[in-house]
Amino acid sequence: MKVRVFYHDKCFDGACSASLFMRFHRECIAKDAEYEFCGLVHRAGALFNEADFTGDDNAIVDFKYSPSPAITWWFDHHLSAFLTTEDHRHFLDGQKDPKVRERKFYDPDYISCTSFLAHIAATHFGFDTAPVKELVRWADIVDGALYESPESAVEMAAPAMKLTMVIESTQDPAFMPKLIPLLTEMSFAEILEQPFVRDMLPGLLERHRQALTLIRERSSCQQGTIYFDITDHPLEGYNKFIPYYLHPEATYSVGLSRSSFRTKIAVGSNPWTKVKPEKMVNLAAICERYGGGGHARVGAISFPREKDDLAREAAKEIIAELRANDPAR
Repeated sequence: MKVRVFYHDKCFDGACSASLFMRFHRECIAKDAEYEFCGLVHRAGALFNEADFTGDDNAIVDFKYSPSPAITWWFDHHLSAFLTTEDHRHFLDGQKDPKVRERKFYDPDYISCTSFLAHIAATHFGFDTAPVKELVRWADIVDGALYESPESAVEMAAPAMKLTMVIESTQDPAFMPKLIPLLTEMSFAEILEQPFVRDMLPGLLERHRQALTLIRERSSCQQGTIYFDITDHPLEGYNKFIPYYLHPEATYSVGLSRSSFRTKIAVGSNPWTKVKPEKMVNLAAICERYGGGGHARVGAISFPREKDDLAREAAKEIIAELRANDPAR
């Protein structure tokens, strides 16, 4: 049996979800299956290619819903999980069929897709989650930004933080398929000692220091919202907590960056803010207006690389809205 697992690429929770799905599927569904891992990214234009859904089972974890009949499993926890109202209706209609209902799951109340998948696997299929307890705990910490302090998120002391940096930065298409199975087989410290991971760390740590310096130079905080534009320094990801490490007084941040395949607006909120949650703006709802999405406290929008002008205009509008609604005023 061939199983293709489509997961949110360049994302710690996405990688953990993919690994957990593999272990759950192998232990509870098909003991002799072979697994392939395919990363999905939010980009301008189509997110899925129907021709890629070639497995006997095709699973999507930690990513938007696809109505394709070839998708046999789906797990997600994002508020903006559906590209269209038609997709949402398709999902709800499918829930009326017991066979579909036991394969496609959605709950935006979960901190991470990994913890959601672990709960479903345990309660619906009898999967033993004890061996993956640390994986689930760190997926919640990383995806929910549940760090003790900005320093713990930025200074890279914990093995999970170094691993997050590697996952968000790698450009080698062979790297993630090699890494994902290890996430439910080894401790994070043991994974970091694997040569194909260990050899990447010195260069990535230096790039992290450079990103910290660059954002320090480019960012400013006014009326509770940080803004920076580093599109002239293409990066394949950076630590999203750097803005709050540099500007701990901020409530929100809006950052413009560019990678090899998109220009991105990252819209976030300070995990350590003293502002009460009920006073915060729903960032997923803002990002959805521009074709993006995410969670209530963090979201993003993708534009084609040649559309920097549209990205800057959207960022300008979002900044104005957030500053006008600064809950700390």
